Amino acid sequence: MELIFREARLDDLERVVELIADDAVAARRTGTYGEPHLRAFEAITASPDNELVVVESDGAVIGVMQLTFIPGISRNGASRLLVEAVRVSSELRGQGIGRLLMEHAHERGRERGCVLAQLTSDKQRPEAHRFYRSLGYEQSHEGFKLPL
Repeated sequence: MELIFREARLDDLERVVELIADDAVAARRTGTYGEPHLRAFEAITASPDNELVVVESDGAVIGVMQLTFIPGISRNGASRLLVEAVRVSSELRGQGIGRLLMEHAHERGRERGCVLAQLTSDKQRPEAHRFYRSLGYEQSHEGFKLPL
């Protein structure tokens, strides 16, 4: 299977929303494709520090992730790579596509001078936690969220 990694285009957005919402945890938070997703897409693509990356095979989008490059004061002024919304089409999971997505994310982070990659994963996703640990991620911090 030949995979192409590229920045998402507007005509990918409906499929991107479908991929992100394709589990019980995310479905509640993501909703169905609409105007809020269009506004978010415009903001992401307008920011030089955000990338919405898709992976396609045979012309079909089969995976997605959002990358954010965060400059910082801590760690001696180091930048961080934040990886969010990593999804692979449910029928293709377990074939190494997620691992390739994450390798692509890490390479993009290195290209941008990031010294650390970080992500959050919902506590209801133990399979995802195993996956991230298999990539070398450590559960070193407790995450906190507050709805605004």
